[in-house]
Amino acid sequence: MSQPDTLTQDIGVLKRREVEARILAPVINAMSEAFGRDEVLAVLAKTIVKIAREQGAEMAASLGANDARTFMASLEAWTRGGALELDVLNNTQDAVAFDVKRCRYAQMYRDLGIPELGAILSCNRDFAMIEGFAPDAELNRTRTILGGAAHCDFRYKFPAKQPD
Repeated sequence: MSQPDTLTQDIGVLKRREVEARILAPVINAMSEAFGRDEVLAVLAKTIVKIAREQGAEMAASLGANDARTFMASLEAWTRGGALELDVLNNTQDAVAFDVKRCRYAQMYRDLGIPELGAILSCNRDFAMIEGFAPDAELNRTRTILGGAAHCDFRYKFPAKQPD
């Protein structure tokens, strides 16, 4: 059995994504030359979604809950050091809604010259991560800063917990 992945807790998500991007970008470029960019990006996207789903499930297990309040509390790793500036619109037992007004992830991918990879390596994770964290939860997000919008709109709905 492999050791638990504690890197995110240690360094935060923004630093982790930068390290991953700096390693993956040249590998993806080399593989694209050998196998075709569209094919490589399709495999990358599928792999990132799988990883995000697994990480969401691991996060719920490590936190001991997969409800809206636990999820909202877990965002510290993603927002650490001002990585995201959130405007929280709703934070209840069954819903979390926020807009991301500033995203240092988007800026980092642009600064590295790889915004299209940023969409795959970061934005692409959101739906799969919540699916792994709380399979009955729903995420509606219609825009992202990396996609050119002024803000990202995250709207999560968590199923009401039935009393025991």
